[in-house]
Amino acid sequence: MQSVDPNQPVLILGGFLITDEAYSSLASWIQNNQGSIVKVVPSSKFDWLLTSWAIGWRRLLDRVDAIVQDLQSRSHTGKVTLIGHSSGGVMLRLYLGEHPFSGRVYNGYKSCNRLITLGSPHQAVRATPLRSQVNTLYPACFYSDHVDYFSTAGRLSLESQNASQFARYTAANSYRSISDDPLLEGDGLVPVSSALLTQSRNLVLNDTAHGGLFGATWYGSIERIEQWWPSAMGYA
Repeated sequence: MQSVDPNQPVLILGGFLITDEAYSSLASWIQNNQGSIVKVVPSSKFDWLLTSWAIGWRRLLDRVDAIVQDLQSRSHTGKVTLIGHSSGGVMLRLYLGEHPFSGRVYNGYKSCNRLITLGSPHQAVRATPLRSQVNTLYPACFYSDHVDYFSTAGRLSLESQNASQFARYTAANSYRSISDDPLLEGDGLVPVSSALLTQSRNLVLNDTAHGGLFGATWYGSIERIEQWWPSAMGYA
């Protein structure tokens, strides 16, 4: 595991169609409990709809890069911790990369030494073209010599009180669309087997939904942050 200062600045990139205010509790918790500077990448639903194309990824990753540069200038380690929820976690793997993407080279591995992903669809039988590109260029923990990778998955019983009606209705189709298997365990959207990035340190959280649409208790709920954060930091 890479040696990473837990107090260094943190950037959070959210998930598809989830706007940045959904991560305010997560940002506040880290600031209050860790003393870190935390910034959430601004994103609208329109920004996320554009991510069906490379230009949409470029728009959000350009914002990531601008925030990383600002945080790096205020970091006593000169490094930044990245947190990506859902699609954001896959996009941040691309941000770490050294290959040109849509006219930009980000080289995020030089400035960011930890990537934490929450319910991100890393491995998929039916990945979108852009997600497939990430796995082709940067498979598994590609920059493990420079970056500590930690992935978190959720296991949500569709019979539990936490599971929403939406999750009960859509989970099987979501799992099938990612893995071809509707019977896998997952967080209501992403199967556990997809969310655990190959070769990464990882944690599976019980009774944890993908987001608020899928259940009241999700990765950004305080009681779940208190579980995955110590593991991500190497305390547990």
